[in-house]
Amino acid sequence: MDGIHHHGDGGSDVPAVVLTVLVLLTAVGGYFLAVRRTRRRNPARGWNPWRATSFLTGLALLAVALLPPLGPAAHTDFRGHMTQHMLIGMYAPLALVLSAPVTLLLLALPPTRARRVTALLHSSPARALAHPGTAILLSTGTLGLLYFTPLYNTAMRYPAGHWLLHAHFLASGCLFAYVIAGPDPAPTRPGVRTRLVYLGVAIAVHALIAQAVYGGFFVDIHAPVVQVQQGAEIMYYGGDFAELLLAAALLATWRPGRHTAATCMPRDKTIDMAAAPH
Repeated sequence: MDGIHHHGDGGSDVPAVVLTVLVLLTAVGGYFLAVRRTRRRNPARGWNPWRATSFLTGLALLAVALLPPLGPAAHTDFRGHMTQHMLIGMYAPLALVLSAPVTLLLLALPPTRARRVTALLHSSPARALAHPGTAILLSTGTLGLLYFTPLYNTAMRYPAGHWLLHAHFLASGCLFAYVIAGPDPAPTRPGVRTRLVYLGVAIAVHALIAQAVYGGFFVDIHAPVVQVQQGAEIMYYGGDFAELLLAAALLATWRPGRHTAATCMPRDKTIDMAAAPH
């Protein structure tokens, strides 16, 4: 750790802001177009408004993380980076996953296309990717690679590197939330007790990395020591709270004595499961 900054100038990048707003608005439009199609296909069933609210909440958290004032601050202040990391990698993914986007897609698509999506969910690569161990490695394990090697400093030097970090945080965060507590179909999702164990492992690893960053152990972060320590505190306490929310979402799905329907469901029954009330 040192006092040398390798970040950008922190100024507001107008094209990036405009592009971010357009992407977020496109996501809103796409989601509610799918909701409209679902209601037209299933007028008696419709779509749970709490799912839509959860999706909007996730996008709002992304907007806070990516747009001014936090977005530019994350380029020049490690505390801003860590706050951004928490929002993009932990809080927004949980809200987005709880909006059940895959189930909505299955309901909105014609049956033939929906079965193709179902077949993709049952493919070997998808099963491997959706394993809790894989999700922990990609979401939590890579934090060690980021902060204990020159990767963080390199990424901060280039706008493209920073945006790649955003994409990784969001994708890996959504994957982990989906595997642990997602309401969408997951053919290989283990039982609740097993997922709680994996979540406990993720919590422990995340805490250890935060403590190492705070203490400066094996850390290669070019930023003032005070910023790094305060950023580590944000990581530690913010991560704990996010993981408690994820645990609560998981426990809310617990039905003792019953197996998750998506865990052992035949491929041709996934569409029927998606059509169930939500």
